[in-house]
Amino acid sequence: MANTIDAFIEFSFKGEDYELHSTLDLDRQLERHMSLESMHHVLAVEHGIDTYSYLFEVMQMADIRYDNPQGRAAHYLRDGEFDFDAYAEENTTDALLAPLQAIALREMGVEDLELQPQLKQALLRAYRLGLEQNSHKH
Repeated sequence: MANTIDAFIEFSFKGEDYELHSTLDLDRQLERHMSLESMHHVLAVEHGIDTYSYLFEVMQMADIRYDNPQGRAAHYLRDGEFDFDAYAEENTTDALLAPLQAIALREMGVEDLELQPQLKQALLRAYRLGLEQNSHKH
């Protein structure tokens, strides 16, 4: 089952009303960006709105409502608000555990990172630090 959520936004610009709706595939979004960027930006691109326009600036002032979470996304929706940071953190952590476990076994003989939470946390932090430093180079 896909991990998706529906996003809705309504706003007016120059006397015209806009109602935008998109179903977001959260895992595909994470694959592309390694983080969940501004959902306003995602909705604008999906609906052909120039992200350097006044229309986009007005759109950014409107709140996005979320509904119909599917898969693991259901755990992160509360009262129309979706916790993207927590979803991204869990998704990234789950995807990383197998390779980190392999490194711990190969380099230190640790067969189960769950039994060594400090080592697990250190490896995750080192990975994220590498991501941050790499993203600043581009």
